[in-house]
Amino acid sequence: MRSFAFAAALVVAAVSAAPAFAETMEYKANLSAETEVPPHADLKGTGTVAATFDTTSMKLSYKVDYQGLTGTATAAHFHGPAAVGANAGVMVPVAIGSGSPIEGSATLTADQAKALEDGKMYFNIHTEANKGGEIRGQVEKAM
Repeated sequence: MRSFAFAAALVVAAVSAAPAFAETMEYKANLSAETEVPPHADLKGTGTVAATFDTTSMKLSYKVDYQGLTGTATAAHFHGPAAVGANAGVMVPVAIGSGSPIEGSATLTADQAKALEDGKMYFNIHTEANKGGEIRGQVEKAM
């Protein structure tokens, strides 16, 4: 009986001392010309962002699909902290490659992670014709 109690105590101690596991959060954004600031009501570009964020490693992984831009994408970024309708500086630069899709990852700082988790980060894509941004979408938790 003593050995069973001792074994049970060891199991409880081992489980209690186990490290916390990382949580992976999923995020999304719908990109459109209408949500740029200021909006581009006459443009037809659209896109989506699908992202995951590992709360332990602070790694943000993303895939961006887009179509219908006025020309080749010249830049893309995660911006913040900013609410919907507000502009902010670049938080995470993104390598755009040769077109859609854009895929990559970045390790976020604590401030960047807070902006992401608080819904205060947006993604936009720039073109030559729209240097300030052609399509944009607020990054939010995926349901």
